[in-house]
Amino acid sequence: MRYEKGRKDQTRRRIIDAAAKRFREEGVEAVGVAGLMADAGLTHGGFYSHFPSKEHLVRETLTTVLDRRHARLEESIASGRAGVETIIANYLSRNHRDNPGTGCPLACFAGEIARRPNETRTAFTDKLKRHAELIAAHFTSGPEAEREKTAFTLLSLMSGALQLSRAVADPDLSETILAIARQSALEMVKDFTN
Repeated sequence: MRYEKGRKDQTRRRIIDAAAKRFREEGVEAVGVAGLMADAGLTHGGFYSHFPSKEHLVRETLTTVLDRRHARLEESIASGRAGVETIIANYLSRNHRDNPGTGCPLACFAGEIARRPNETRTAFTDKLKRHAELIAAHFTSGPEAEREKTAFTLLSLMSGALQLSRAVADPDLSETILAIARQSALEMVKDFTN
């Protein structure tokens, strides 16, 4: 049977989109290929015509969602400090905390990526550096190394605070973590492009 041109690419995207949501909500190890394929409206057997292994899917999903996140970051940063302040407010919000399935892959994947094979960790590292470089390029003061350090600190603060706010059982403490992180992040970007 012949399929229309582009159908395989569309199907591959459906699998990646389903994986992106499930991996962020449940974690990579908790998600099986059969359930993932069912979410994408496909049979388990079709998986291997798109990916040679689950690890390849993990890596491709990770790079895809980080590329999407990077594009949105670029768009917001182009708005100057107001765009960055909006990113901070949205990132460190109750809505983001409560919806990991559509949330930041840095906060959702970082702990698990540390236990993945080197090739997957390298892909994550490259995307993280790209995020930091984009942010660092828009700070208006200090030498390049200092701007890059601030960008990594900002990314670490935001993703770490989001992870902690999701992990604690005390709702008030969760809100406090987000509020403190928002305040600290906004202070960090005072020298950001106007």
